Amino acid sequence: VQLQASGGGLVQAGGSLRLSCAASEPSFVTYAKGWFRQAPGKEREFVAAISWTGGSTYYADSVKGRFTISRDNAKNTVYLQMNSLKPEDTAVYYCASRSLGWITIATMSEPNFDYWGQGTQVTVSS
Repeated sequence: VQLQASGGGLVQAGGSLRLSCAASEPSFVTYAKGWFRQAPGKEREFVAAISWTGGSTYYADSVKGRFTISRDNAKNTVYLQMNSLKPEDTAVYYCASRSLGWITIATMSEPNFDYWGQGTQVTVSS
């Protein structure tokens, strides 16, 4: 397993969760990472991404101001702090990795990510 996501669960609306994504390969520390999500009956969508230095971050409009992506390269782990959760945030959340360290607005789509974790379920009750 190259990417292991964890931290999902059931939370009430307005609550918070922190997802983690640990990479097993040391080389992955130099890759840009992202989070995507897929709600029931919907296509998988981009949530957030971060460059390998952490200097660049991007967010979907639907989560801006509520979610924060960060990384700890010493632990080879990426996090997604989710605050003010809404029922519409309910989905399976996937972490993903590029094979490059940089990201731009143009690379915020699935084909630009080469490695995927198994997903973790987030359920927000109203």
